[in-house]
Amino acid sequence: MDDRRAPFRQVVLICSDEHDPRHSGFGGSTLVKTPHLDRLAAQGAQFTRCWTPSPLCVPARASLATGLWVHQHRCWDNAIAYDGGLPSWGHRLRAAGIRVESIGKLHYRDAQADTGFDRQHEPMHLAEGKGQVWGSVRDPLPEVGGGAPLFKRMGAGESDYNRFDRRVAQKAADWIAARGREGDAAPAALFVGLVAPHFPLVVPQPYLDLYPPDSLPMPKLRPQDGYTRHPWVERLANYNRLDEQLGSDAQRRLAMACYFGLVSFMDEQVGRVLRAIDESGMAEDTLVLYFSDHGDNLGARGLWNKSVLYRESTAVPMLLRGRGIAARAVQTPASLVDVFPTVLQALGVEPPAELPGRSLLDQLERPDPHRCVLSEYHAIGSPTGAFMLAAGDWKLHEYVGYPPELFDLANDPQELHDLAASPAHAGVLRELQAVLRERLDPLRVDRLAKDDQNRLVQASGGREAALAIGRIGATPAPRG
Repeated sequence: MDDRRAPFRQVVLICSDEHDPRHSGFGGSTLVKTPHLDRLAAQGAQFTRCWTPSPLCVPARASLATGLWVHQHRCWDNAIAYDGGLPSWGHRLRAAGIRVESIGKLHYRDAQADTGFDRQHEPMHLAEGKGQVWGSVRDPLPEVGGGAPLFKRMGAGESDYNRFDRRVAQKAADWIAARGREGDAAPAALFVGLVAPHFPLVVPQPYLDLYPPDSLPMPKLRPQDGYTRHPWVERLANYNRLDEQLGSDAQRRLAMACYFGLVSFMDEQVGRVLRAIDESGMAEDTLVLYFSDHGDNLGARGLWNKSVLYRESTAVPMLLRGRGIAARAVQTPASLVDVFPTVLQALGVEPPAELPGRSLLDQLERPDPHRCVLSEYHAIGSPTGAFMLAAGDWKLHEYVGYPPELFDLANDPQELHDLAASPAHAGVLRELQAVLRERLDPLRVDRLAKDDQNRLVQASGGREAALAIGRIGATPAPRG
Protein backbone atom coordinates (compact mmCIF):
# COMPACT_ATOMS: atom_id res chain seq x y z
CA MET A 1 0.00 0.00 0.00
CA ASP A 2 1.17 3.54 -0.79
CA ASP A 3 2.41 4.93 2.54
CA ARG A 4 0.53 8.15 1.88
CA ARG A 5 -2.74 6.22 1.95
CA ALA A 6 -1.92 3.90 4.85
CA PRO A 7 -4.27 4.44 7.82
CA PHE A 8 -3.37 7.18 10.26
CA ARG A 9 -2.74 6.41 13.92
CA GLN A 10 -5.18 9.08 15.01
CA VAL A 11 -7.53 11.74 13.65
CA VAL A 12 -8.05 15.00 15.53
CA LEU A 13 -11.07 17.04 14.45
CA ILE A 14 -11.13 20.65 15.67
CA CYS A 15 -14.47 22.39 15.23
CA SER A 16 -14.99 26.07 16.02
CA ASP A 17 -18.38 27.75 15.96
CA GLU A 18 -19.44 30.56 13.61
CA HIS A 19 -16.07 31.21 11.92
CA ASP A 20 -16.27 32.82 8.49
CA PRO A 21 -12.93 31.73 6.96
CA ARG A 22 -12.32 35.11 5.36
CA HIS A 23 -11.71 36.46 8.86
CA SER A 24 -8.32 34.76 9.15
CA GLY A 25 -4.89 35.12 7.66
CA PHE A 26 -5.19 31.87 5.69
CA GLY A 27 -8.52 33.11 4.32
CA GLY A 28 -6.96 36.29 2.96
CA SER A 29 -7.52 38.79 5.78
CA THR A 30 -4.75 41.28 6.45
CA LEU A 31 -6.55 42.39 9.60
CA VAL A 32 -7.51 39.29 11.62
CA LYS A 33 -4.60 37.57 13.34
CA THR A 34 -4.68 33.75 13.26
CA PRO A 35 -1.03 32.62 13.33
CA HIS A 36 -1.71 29.03 14.45
CA LEU A 37 -4.39 28.36 11.86
CA ASP A 38 -2.24 30.06 9.23
CA ARG A 39 0.59 27.65 10.05
CA LEU A 40 -1.80 24.70 9.85
CA ALA A 41 -3.00 25.89 6.44
CA ALA A 42 0.59 26.34 5.23
CA GLN A 43 1.42 22.76 6.24
CA GLY A 44 -1.45 21.08 4.39
CA ALA A 45 -4.50 21.52 2.20
CA GLN A 46 -7.06 24.30 2.33
CA PHE A 47 -10.46 23.77 0.71
CA THR A 48 -11.28 27.31 -0.33
CA ARG A 49 -14.86 26.53 -1.35
CA CYS A 50 -16.24 24.59 1.57
CA TRP A 51 -19.87 25.11 2.58
CA THR A 52 -21.99 24.20 5.57
CA PRO A 53 -25.04 21.97 5.01
CA SER A 54 -27.02 24.54 7.03
CA PRO A 55 -26.20 28.01 8.38
CA LEU A 56 -27.31 27.02 11.89
CA CYS A 57 -25.58 25.05 14.64
CA VAL A 58 -27.81 22.04 15.28
CA PRO A 59 -28.72 21.13 11.66
CA ALA A 60 -25.11 21.62 10.53
CA ARG A 61 -23.76 19.43 13.33
CA ALA A 62 -26.34 16.73 12.61
CA SER A 63 -25.04 16.67 9.02
CA LEU A 64 -21.49 16.54 10.34
CA ALA A 65 -22.39 13.53 12.50
CA THR A 66 -24.44 11.57 9.98
CA GLY A 67 -22.89 12.62 6.67
CA LEU A 68 -26.40 13.43 5.40
CA TRP A 69 -28.07 16.56 4.06
CA VAL A 70 -30.56 18.31 6.34
CA HIS A 71 -33.62 17.08 4.41
CA GLN A 72 -32.32 13.53 4.92
CA HIS A 73 -31.67 13.61 8.68
CA ARG A 74 -34.53 16.07 9.43
CA CYS A 75 -32.87 17.93 12.28
CA TRP A 76 -34.31 21.16 10.94
CA ASP A 77 -33.61 23.72 13.66
CA ASN A 78 -32.12 24.35 17.10
CA ALA A 79 -34.84 22.33 18.84
CA ILE A 80 -34.61 19.12 16.77
CA ALA A 81 -31.15 17.75 17.43
CA TYR A 82 -29.18 14.64 16.51
CA ASP A 83 -29.95 11.87 19.00
CA GLY A 84 -27.99 8.92 17.65
CA GLY A 85 -30.95 7.41 15.80
CA LEU A 86 -29.03 7.50 12.53
CA PRO A 87 -25.49 6.04 12.39
CA SER A 88 -22.67 8.55 12.88
CA TRP A 89 -19.05 8.33 11.86
CA GLY A 90 -18.35 7.57 15.53
CA HIS A 91 -20.70 4.57 15.45
CA ARG A 92 -18.90 3.25 12.36
CA LEU A 93 -15.48 3.65 13.95
CA ARG A 94 -16.57 2.04 17.20
CA ALA A 95 -17.98 -0.92 15.29
CA ALA A 96 -14.51 -1.35 13.79
CA GLY A 97 -12.95 -1.36 17.27
CA ILE A 98 -11.56 2.17 17.10
CA ARG A 99 -11.59 4.47 20.13
CA VAL A 100 -13.73 7.60 19.67
CA GLU A 101 -13.91 10.44 22.20
CA SER A 102 -15.01 14.06 22.27
CA ILE A 103 -13.99 17.08 24.30
CA GLY A 104 -16.21 20.15 24.23
CA LYS A 105 -19.22 21.31 22.24
CA LEU A 106 -21.18 18.80 20.16
CA HIS A 107 -24.67 20.38 20.24
CA TYR A 108 -26.60 17.13 19.99
CA ARG A 109 -29.74 16.37 22.02
CA ASP A 110 -28.00 15.42 25.26
CA ALA A 111 -25.04 13.49 26.67
CA GLN A 112 -27.20 10.43 27.42
CA ALA A 113 -27.95 9.67 23.76
CA ASP A 114 -25.51 7.27 22.13
CA THR A 115 -24.14 9.45 19.35
CA GLY A 116 -21.05 7.34 18.69
CA PHE A 117 -18.54 8.31 21.37
CA ASP A 118 -16.89 6.00 23.87
CA ARG A 119 -16.62 8.98 26.16
CA GLN A 120 -17.65 12.65 26.10
CA HIS A 121 -15.51 15.06 28.12
CA GLU A 122 -17.00 18.48 28.95
CA PRO A 123 -20.02 17.73 26.75
CA MET A 124 -22.12 20.68 25.60
CA HIS A 125 -25.57 19.97 24.15
CA LEU A 126 -29.04 21.52 23.85
CA ALA A 127 -30.18 23.30 26.99
CA GLU A 128 -32.21 20.72 28.96
CA GLY A 129 -32.27 18.59 25.80
CA LYS A 130 -34.92 20.93 24.32
CA GLY A 131 -33.27 23.95 22.72
CA GLN A 132 -35.08 26.85 21.06
CA VAL A 133 -38.61 25.46 20.67
CA TRP A 134 -39.96 28.96 19.97
CA GLY A 135 -37.93 28.98 16.75
CA SER A 136 -39.92 25.99 15.46
CA VAL A 137 -43.04 28.20 15.19
CA ARG A 138 -42.95 28.90 11.44
CA ASP A 139 -46.31 27.83 10.03
CA PRO A 140 -47.08 30.67 9.76
CA LEU A 141 -44.11 32.65 10.96
CA PRO A 142 -45.02 35.37 13.51
CA GLU A 143 -44.59 38.90 12.22
CA VAL A 144 -41.95 39.77 14.83
CA GLY A 145 -39.90 37.36 16.89
CA GLY A 146 -38.08 39.80 19.09
CA GLY A 147 -34.74 38.12 18.53
CA ALA A 148 -32.40 36.44 20.97
CA PRO A 149 -30.42 38.90 23.13
CA LEU A 150 -27.17 38.57 21.16
CA PHE A 151 -25.68 41.88 22.27
CA LYS A 152 -26.84 42.07 25.87
CA ARG A 153 -23.22 41.41 26.87
CA MET A 154 -20.51 42.75 24.61
CA GLY A 155 -16.98 44.02 25.07
CA ALA A 156 -13.89 43.20 27.08
CA GLY A 157 -14.20 40.57 29.76
CA GLU A 158 -14.32 36.83 30.21
CA SER A 159 -17.43 34.76 29.59
CA ASP A 160 -18.30 31.21 30.57
CA TYR A 161 -17.63 30.32 26.95
CA ASN A 162 -14.09 31.72 27.11
CA ARG A 163 -13.37 29.68 30.22
CA PHE A 164 -14.97 26.63 28.65
CA ASP A 165 -12.82 26.90 25.51
CA ARG A 166 -9.65 27.15 27.57
CA ARG A 167 -10.61 23.99 29.48
CA VAL A 168 -11.47 22.17 26.26
CA ALA A 169 -8.15 23.09 24.65
CA GLN A 170 -6.17 22.06 27.72
CA LYS A 171 -8.00 18.75 28.10
CA ALA A 172 -7.49 18.02 24.40
CA ALA A 173 -3.79 18.80 24.74
CA ASP A 174 -3.57 16.53 27.79
CA TRP A 175 -5.42 13.71 25.98
CA ILE A 176 -3.02 13.89 23.04
CA ALA A 177 0.05 14.16 25.27
CA ALA A 178 -1.02 11.09 27.25
CA ARG A 179 -1.34 9.06 24.05
CA GLY A 180 2.15 10.03 23.03
CA ARG A 181 3.64 9.51 26.47
CA GLU A 182 2.11 6.05 26.80
CA GLY A 183 3.09 5.03 23.28
CA ASP A 184 -0.54 4.20 22.53
CA ALA A 185 -0.44 2.82 19.00
CA ALA A 186 -4.13 1.90 18.81
CA PRO A 187 -6.10 3.95 16.27
CA ALA A 188 -8.29 6.67 17.74
CA ALA A 189 -10.36 9.73 16.84
CA LEU A 190 -10.78 12.83 18.98
CA PHE A 191 -13.39 15.53 18.31
CA VAL A 192 -12.50 18.91 19.87
CA GLY A 193 -15.45 21.34 20.03
CA LEU A 194 -14.65 25.01 20.66
CA VAL A 195 -17.36 27.67 20.99
CA ALA A 196 -15.56 30.85 19.85
CA PRO A 197 -16.17 33.04 17.94
CA HIS A 198 -19.84 32.34 18.71
CA PHE A 199 -21.63 35.07 20.68
CA PRO A 200 -21.82 36.44 23.37
CA LEU A 201 -19.33 38.93 21.99
CA VAL A 202 -17.29 39.01 25.19
CA VAL A 203 -13.54 38.55 24.79
CA PRO A 204 -10.52 38.95 27.09
CA GLN A 205 -9.02 42.43 26.83
CA PRO A 206 -5.69 41.47 25.15
CA TYR A 207 -7.53 40.03 22.16
CA LEU A 208 -9.92 42.98 21.88
CA ASP A 209 -6.93 45.33 21.99
CA LEU A 210 -5.79 43.84 18.67
CA TYR A 211 -8.76 45.46 16.93
CA PRO A 212 -9.46 49.10 17.85
CA PRO A 213 -13.13 49.56 16.91
CA ASP A 214 -12.64 53.05 15.48
CA SER A 215 -10.20 51.65 12.90
CA LEU A 216 -12.65 49.12 11.44
CA PRO A 217 -14.57 49.70 8.20
CA MET A 218 -18.33 49.37 8.21
CA PRO A 219 -19.89 46.20 6.74
CA LYS A 220 -20.91 46.01 3.09
CA LEU A 221 -24.38 46.43 1.56
CA ARG A 222 -26.07 48.18 4.46
CA PRO A 223 -29.79 49.01 4.06
CA GLN A 224 -29.21 52.38 5.75
CA ASP A 225 -26.85 53.17 2.86
CA GLY A 226 -29.44 52.32 0.21
CA TYR A 227 -29.09 48.56 -0.25
CA THR A 228 -32.38 46.69 -0.82
CA ARG A 229 -32.51 43.22 0.70
CA HIS A 230 -34.03 40.21 -1.03
CA PRO A 231 -37.67 39.88 0.19
CA TRP A 232 -37.09 36.51 1.93
CA VAL A 233 -34.06 37.98 3.70
CA GLU A 234 -36.02 41.13 4.57
CA ARG A 235 -38.71 38.98 6.18
CA LEU A 236 -36.11 37.16 8.30
CA ALA A 237 -34.37 40.43 9.26
CA ASN A 238 -37.67 42.01 10.35
CA TYR A 239 -38.45 38.94 12.44
CA ASN A 240 -35.07 38.87 14.22
CA ARG A 241 -34.37 42.63 14.37
CA LEU A 242 -30.79 42.01 15.46
CA ASP A 243 -29.29 45.15 13.93
CA GLU A 244 -31.73 47.24 15.97
CA GLN A 245 -30.20 45.82 19.15
CA LEU A 246 -26.92 47.54 18.29
CA GLY A 247 -28.45 50.89 17.40
CA SER A 248 -25.33 52.84 16.44
CA ASP A 249 -22.30 52.48 14.18
CA ALA A 250 -20.03 52.68 17.22
CA GLN A 251 -21.75 49.61 18.66
CA ARG A 252 -21.57 47.85 15.30
CA ARG A 253 -17.83 48.44 15.14
CA LEU A 254 -17.46 47.18 18.70
CA ALA A 255 -19.38 44.02 17.76
CA MET A 256 -17.01 43.46 14.84
CA ALA A 257 -13.96 44.05 17.02
CA CYS A 258 -15.21 41.55 19.60
CA TYR A 259 -15.83 38.94 16.90
CA PHE A 260 -12.33 39.42 15.49
CA GLY A 261 -10.94 39.21 19.02
CA LEU A 262 -12.80 35.95 19.57
CA VAL A 263 -11.35 34.56 16.33
CA SER A 264 -7.85 35.32 17.61
CA PHE A 265 -8.75 33.87 21.02
CA MET A 266 -10.01 30.71 19.31
CA ASP A 267 -6.82 30.55 17.21
CA GLU A 268 -4.78 30.53 20.43
CA GLN A 269 -6.76 27.54 21.72
CA VAL A 270 -6.26 25.70 18.43
CA GLY A 271 -2.57 26.45 18.80
CA ARG A 272 -2.47 24.65 22.14
CA VAL A 273 -3.94 21.53 20.56
CA LEU A 274 -1.57 21.68 17.58
CA ARG A 275 1.40 22.16 19.87
CA ALA A 276 0.43 19.04 21.81
CA ILE A 277 0.26 17.04 18.59
CA ASP A 278 3.64 18.32 17.45
CA GLU A 279 5.24 17.50 20.81
CA SER A 280 3.62 14.07 21.17
CA GLY A 281 5.78 12.34 18.59
CA MET A 282 2.65 11.50 16.58
CA ALA A 283 2.43 14.50 14.25
CA GLU A 284 3.36 12.50 11.15
CA ASP A 285 0.75 9.87 11.95
CA THR A 286 -2.08 12.27 12.83
CA LEU A 287 -4.63 13.65 10.42
CA VAL A 288 -5.76 17.07 11.64
CA LEU A 289 -8.96 18.65 10.35
CA TYR A 290 -10.03 22.18 11.24
CA PHE A 291 -13.48 23.44 10.29
CA SER A 292 -16.43 25.42 11.65
CA ASP A 293 -20.13 24.64 11.67
CA HIS A 294 -21.13 27.82 9.79
CA GLY A 295 -20.13 31.48 9.44
CA ASP A 296 -21.43 34.84 10.66
CA ASN A 297 -22.92 37.75 8.69
CA LEU A 298 -21.17 40.30 10.91
CA GLY A 299 -23.28 43.21 9.71
CA ALA A 300 -23.22 42.53 5.96
CA ARG A 301 -26.61 43.47 4.47
CA GLY A 302 -27.60 44.68 7.95
CA LEU A 303 -27.58 41.06 9.17
CA TRP A 304 -25.90 39.52 12.22
CA ASN A 305 -25.45 35.94 13.34
CA LYS A 306 -26.12 33.33 10.60
CA SER A 307 -29.35 31.89 9.04
CA VAL A 308 -29.02 33.09 5.43
CA LEU A 309 -27.46 31.60 2.31
CA TYR A 310 -24.84 34.25 1.55
CA ARG A 311 -21.24 33.18 1.90
CA GLU A 312 -20.73 35.11 5.15
CA SER A 313 -23.12 32.61 6.72
CA THR A 314 -22.59 29.44 4.64
CA ALA A 315 -18.86 29.38 3.81
CA VAL A 316 -16.74 27.46 6.33
CA PRO A 317 -13.02 26.82 6.71
CA MET A 318 -11.66 23.36 5.94
CA LEU A 319 -7.98 22.67 6.63
CA LEU A 320 -6.28 19.26 6.49
CA ARG A 321 -2.79 18.34 7.63
CA GLY A 322 -1.22 14.91 7.66
CA ARG A 323 1.22 12.51 6.08
CA GLY A 324 1.29 12.81 2.30
CA ILE A 325 -0.87 15.95 2.15
CA ALA A 326 1.01 18.63 0.25
CA ALA A 327 0.45 22.33 0.89
CA ARG A 328 -2.12 23.51 -1.61
CA ALA A 329 -5.38 25.38 -2.11
CA VAL A 330 -8.22 23.19 -3.42
CA GLN A 331 -11.02 24.69 -5.51
CA THR A 332 -13.30 21.62 -5.47
CA PRO A 333 -16.57 22.52 -3.70
CA ALA A 334 -16.61 20.68 -0.37
CA SER A 335 -19.02 20.27 2.53
CA LEU A 336 -19.15 19.22 6.16
CA VAL A 337 -20.87 16.02 4.96
CA ASP A 338 -17.45 15.08 3.57
CA VAL A 339 -16.01 14.77 7.08
CA PHE A 340 -17.77 11.43 7.73
CA PRO A 341 -16.11 9.51 4.85
CA THR A 342 -12.82 11.35 5.42
CA VAL A 343 -12.46 10.22 9.03
CA LEU A 344 -13.39 6.64 8.20
CA GLN A 345 -10.99 6.43 5.29
CA ALA A 346 -8.18 8.01 7.32
CA LEU A 347 -8.52 5.27 9.95
CA GLY A 348 -8.80 2.41 7.48
CA VAL A 349 -12.60 1.89 7.59
CA GLU A 350 -14.57 1.69 4.35
CA PRO A 351 -17.11 4.56 4.15
CA PRO A 352 -20.72 3.65 3.29
CA ALA A 353 -21.26 4.02 -0.45
CA GLU A 354 -24.73 5.57 -0.05
CA LEU A 355 -23.55 8.74 1.69
CA PRO A 356 -23.72 11.98 -0.33
CA GLY A 357 -20.29 13.12 0.88
CA ARG A 358 -16.92 12.30 -0.63
CA SER A 359 -13.69 11.81 1.31
CA LEU A 360 -11.57 14.94 1.27
CA LEU A 361 -8.52 12.69 0.91
CA ASP A 362 -9.96 11.37 -2.34
CA GLN A 363 -10.77 14.90 -3.45
CA LEU A 364 -7.12 15.83 -3.02
CA GLU A 365 -6.15 13.10 -5.48
CA ARG A 366 -9.06 13.57 -7.88
CA PRO A 367 -10.31 17.17 -7.73
CA ASP A 368 -13.65 18.05 -9.30
CA PRO A 369 -14.09 21.82 -9.70
CA HIS A 370 -17.64 21.29 -11.03
CA ARG A 371 -18.91 19.32 -8.03
CA CYS A 372 -22.27 20.38 -6.51
CA VAL A 373 -22.96 20.73 -2.78
CA LEU A 374 -26.06 21.83 -0.86
CA SER A 375 -27.07 24.01 2.05
CA GLU A 376 -30.56 24.43 3.54
CA TYR A 377 -32.28 26.61 6.12
CA HIS A 378 -35.65 25.81 7.74
CA ALA A 379 -35.32 27.48 11.11
CA ILE A 380 -35.69 30.65 13.18
CA GLY A 381 -37.06 33.60 11.22
CA SER A 382 -37.56 31.79 7.91
CA PRO A 383 -41.04 32.00 6.38
CA THR A 384 -40.25 29.18 3.93
CA GLY A 385 -37.42 26.77 3.15
CA ALA A 386 -34.26 28.18 1.60
CA PHE A 387 -31.89 26.06 -0.49
CA MET A 388 -28.38 26.77 -1.77
CA LEU A 389 -26.64 24.92 -4.57
CA ALA A 390 -22.93 25.62 -5.02
CA ALA A 391 -21.79 24.24 -8.36
CA GLY A 392 -18.34 25.17 -9.56
CA ASP A 393 -18.21 28.93 -10.05
CA TRP A 394 -21.97 29.35 -9.62
CA LYS A 395 -24.13 29.66 -6.53
CA LEU A 396 -27.92 29.42 -6.61
CA HIS A 397 -30.26 30.49 -3.80
CA GLU A 398 -33.75 29.02 -4.15
CA TYR A 399 -36.50 30.25 -1.81
CA VAL A 400 -39.93 28.60 -1.67
CA GLY A 401 -42.44 31.26 -2.71
CA TYR A 402 -39.82 33.94 -3.36
CA PRO A 403 -37.55 34.87 -6.30
CA PRO A 404 -34.20 33.06 -6.62
CA GLU A 405 -30.73 34.58 -6.46
CA LEU A 406 -27.73 33.71 -8.64
CA PHE A 407 -24.09 34.63 -8.06
CA ASP A 408 -20.95 34.21 -10.17
CA LEU A 409 -18.30 33.34 -7.58
CA ALA A 410 -15.43 33.61 -10.06
CA ASN A 411 -16.14 37.24 -10.92
CA ASP A 412 -18.12 38.28 -7.85
CA PRO A 413 -16.76 36.41 -4.81
CA GLN A 414 -18.36 38.94 -2.43
CA GLU A 415 -21.82 38.17 -3.87
CA LEU A 416 -22.59 41.80 -4.56
CA HIS A 417 -24.53 41.29 -7.81
CA ASP A 418 -27.57 39.03 -8.08
CA LEU A 419 -27.79 37.76 -11.67
CA ALA A 420 -31.06 35.82 -11.36
CA ALA A 421 -33.03 38.43 -13.34
CA SER A 422 -30.32 38.87 -15.98
CA PRO A 423 -31.47 37.65 -19.44
CA ALA A 424 -27.85 36.76 -20.23
CA HIS A 425 -27.82 34.29 -17.33
CA ALA A 426 -31.31 32.78 -17.76
CA GLY A 427 -29.83 29.55 -19.12
CA VAL A 428 -27.48 29.15 -16.18
CA LEU A 429 -30.33 29.78 -13.75
CA ARG A 430 -32.57 27.16 -15.39
CA GLU A 431 -29.77 24.61 -15.46
CA LEU A 432 -28.91 25.06 -11.77
CA GLN A 433 -32.58 24.95 -10.76
CA ALA A 434 -32.92 21.67 -12.66
CA VAL A 435 -29.83 20.27 -10.90
CA LEU A 436 -31.26 21.28 -7.51
CA ARG A 437 -34.57 19.58 -8.29
CA GLU A 438 -32.77 16.39 -9.25
CA ARG A 439 -31.57 16.29 -5.64
CA LEU A 440 -34.70 17.44 -3.80
CA ASP A 441 -38.17 18.91 -4.22
CA PRO A 442 -38.11 22.29 -2.44
CA LEU A 443 -41.90 22.38 -1.93
CA ARG A 444 -42.00 18.86 -0.50
CA VAL A 445 -39.03 19.47 1.81
CA ASP A 446 -40.51 22.77 3.02
CA ARG A 447 -43.75 20.98 3.90
CA LEU A 448 -41.89 18.10 5.57
CA ALA A 449 -39.91 20.50 7.76
CA LYS A 450 -42.99 22.46 8.83
CA ASP A 451 -44.95 19.29 9.58
CA ASP A 452 -42.14 18.01 11.82
CA GLN A 453 -41.89 21.39 13.54
CA ASN A 454 -45.66 21.62 14.00
CA ARG A 455 -45.63 18.26 15.75
CA LEU A 456 -42.90 19.50 18.10
CA VAL A 457 -44.82 22.71 18.81
CA GLN A 458 -47.99 20.76 19.58
CA ALA A 459 -46.06 18.40 21.87
CA SER A 460 -44.75 21.50 23.69
CA GLY A 461 -48.27 22.74 24.46
CA GLY A 462 -49.15 24.49 21.22
CA ARG A 463 -48.13 27.62 19.38
CA GLU A 464 -48.68 30.16 22.18
CA ALA A 465 -47.01 27.94 24.77
CA ALA A 466 -43.98 27.45 22.54
CA LEU A 467 -43.65 31.19 21.94
CA ALA A 468 -44.10 31.88 25.67
CA ILE A 469 -41.00 29.84 26.48
CA GLY A 470 -39.04 32.99 25.66
CA ARG A 471 -36.13 33.95 23.48
CA ILE A 472 -33.56 31.52 24.81
CA GLY A 473 -30.19 32.41 23.34
CA ALA A 474 -27.01 30.38 23.31
CA THR A 475 -26.66 27.00 24.96
CA PRO A 476 -25.09 27.43 28.42
CA ALA A 477 -21.55 26.15 28.91
CA PRO A 478 -20.95 23.34 31.40
CA ARG A 479 -19.40 24.52 34.65
CA GLY A 480 -15.79 23.49 35.18
